[in-house]
Amino acid sequence: MQAFSSEPGTEGPLRAVPGPATRTVWIWASTIAVGGFLFGFDTGVISGALLFIKREFGLTAFEQGSVVSVLLLGAMAGALAAGWLADRLGRRAALGVEGLVFLLGTALAVTATGYWTLVLGRVVLGVAVGAASATVPAYLSEIAPKRIRGRLLTLNQLMITSGILAAYLVNLAFSAGGRWREMIGVGALPALVLLAGAAFWLPETPAWLIARGRVDKARAVLRSIAHPEEVDDLVHRYRSGGRPGPDADPGRSGWRVLLAASVRPALVVGLLLAAVQQFGGINTIIYYAPTVIEGTGISAGNSIFCSVFIGVINLVMTLVAIRFIDTRGRRRLLLVSLAGMTISLVLLGLSFVLVLDPALSLVFMVLYIAAYSAGLGPVFWVLIGEVFPPHARAVGSAASTTVNWLANFVVSLTFLTVVNSVGTGQTFWLFAVVCAFALWFVARYVPETGGREFDEVDTALAERFGRRRPQRTA
Repeated sequence: MQAFSSEPGTEGPLRAVPGPATRTVWIWASTIAVGGFLFGFDTGVISGALLFIKREFGLTAFEQGSVVSVLLLGAMAGALAAGWLADRLGRRAALGVEGLVFLLGTALAVTATGYWTLVLGRVVLGVAVGAASATVPAYLSEIAPKRIRGRLLTLNQLMITSGILAAYLVNLAFSAGGRWREMIGVGALPALVLLAGAAFWLPETPAWLIARGRVDKARAVLRSIAHPEEVDDLVHRYRSGGRPGPDADPGRSGWRVLLAASVRPALVVGLLLAAVQQFGGINTIIYYAPTVIEGTGISAGNSIFCSVFIGVINLVMTLVAIRFIDTRGRRRLLLVSLAGMTISLVLLGLSFVLVLDPALSLVFMVLYIAAYSAGLGPVFWVLIGEVFPPHARAVGSAASTTVNWLANFVVSLTFLTVVNSVGTGQTFWLFAVVCAFALWFVARYVPETGGREFDEVDTALAERFGRRRPQRTA
């Protein structure tokens, strides 16, 4: 893999990383992003497993819905706890704890003997999913050289989409025998990888170590991935970048750091994009793809295969985002993505309202997935790792992720009810309105973050929000 150049102004704290060290960073990032894979797998696998669980346990419609939705409630709790956990124990230790919780939740679900033990297992899995979804972006942003930071952070979304697709394929593989326990149990394998990585080869991030005064350990990590003569300079840059703003209250810690005026623009961006990512309708397609496709007139059997195809498109377009996110920029991808989502949702709604050919509905659905996966899907996870100042990154990421899971829960819970009330096409038009608003918001308030130090991002945010950025003291 090619080494990075050291042209001034183009890289972040890790400005010039040797080729072998670049490979090391990618290995670390791939291990960390297993948390994203588990996120996708555990949210997707229940769609197939539930077909057999409901018969074995005799579940009512409400119980079936609760088995799906309690994971989202657990995820909200996990995301809320993740910021504290990652700041208190460290990013590496937090990932290790999350790996253990994934294993515990999987074991509870696989060995469930009835409805309540299954619900308990899904809640525990949700806690792990939510915590990992907040920890992974924070960790990746702190080990990533700026030149490939976008690609490393997008790796998380790639692993989420890979996990969803893997869940669909695992469901297909075990569906013939109705082996739902095996479907869920496959999730133990990536959980073991995450746990082993945290125990044996992942480092703690230099930013966290320096913030805790463990400079010697930070130097050891930096020496393994940077030129030796640059280590002292890197330590200084991490210290400067991690200093709270001049308006920060020294007494504030944990969630209270988000109340500082200097952090608020980043918080607005993180929370609004978190909500839009879900209220834009993506998980109505992911969770209810077979139901929606069947509503176009396609048979139930073919609907399942079509949902696998949607999973493939989701994965392929995420790869496209990885290819362009560090060269075309986060902001441009967001604008193009939201414009494409708005247009495809309008057309998708029209296809249902006018009862057009089912093939057209499927085409518009695929276009929507492609637009989402090439922009809003991965870029959201990149931005929450970049817009927050280092001292507020873990809690900022946790706050944004919590809102994301809350919005996910609300949309998933109300989608079919809204469809029954106003119609399928009209529901997709409501999602289109959300995407159109988000397009305006991004154009007005979201700066480019790619290739920039935090101070540059902070200045751009201040300008867009009309806030005069106070000067930092030396």
